[in-house]
Amino acid sequence: MKRTGRSAGSAGDVAYRVGLGFDSHRYIAGRPLVLGGVKIPFLLGLDGHSDADALIHAVMDAVLGAAGRGNIGERFPDDDPAYEGADSASLLRAVWDELAADGYRVINLDCVVVAEKPRLNDHVAAMRRRLGEILGVSPARVNVKPKTAEGLGSYGRGEGLAATAVVLLAAPMDSRAE
Repeated sequence: MKRTGRSAGSAGDVAYRVGLGFDSHRYIAGRPLVLGGVKIPFLLGLDGHSDADALIHAVMDAVLGAAGRGNIGERFPDDDPAYEGADSASLLRAVWDELAADGYRVINLDCVVVAEKPRLNDHVAAMRRRLGEILGVSPARVNVKPKTAEGLGSYGRGEGLAATAVVLLAAPMDSRAE
């Protein structure tokens, strides 16, 4: 799909690409809880090879998918010691810098975090700001919705959390996205 005020084939043609990302992690003691690049006060953190920021991981998979560039596991394998304890926000910034250099722009990003605890409403604005900063867009183009699982399943029992992200990207027609 392309939208432009110019004739087809001109330099202003734009392709719109949608990406979907998902990630989940179980809670463990002894680690900070980081979501969307924001430290959240809580007794438990998330278990993972990096800082286990499930929201950033979902966003990263969404932007990589929209651009047809694979997934987070291909880019940053969880068996590579180089990424042990890595700051996921820095990894997303590296991915986004590559995509932005190829002409990609975020139209909007919509995210859901499913967690019975902690309550996340007070941290939504900070997560939106941080994600917008990393992706080079206004927080108005970023939405984060905390939800509970209403007591159902592992998330409902408070054993961990899950995050989903959907992104709409604009890319020049002459980019690698074609």
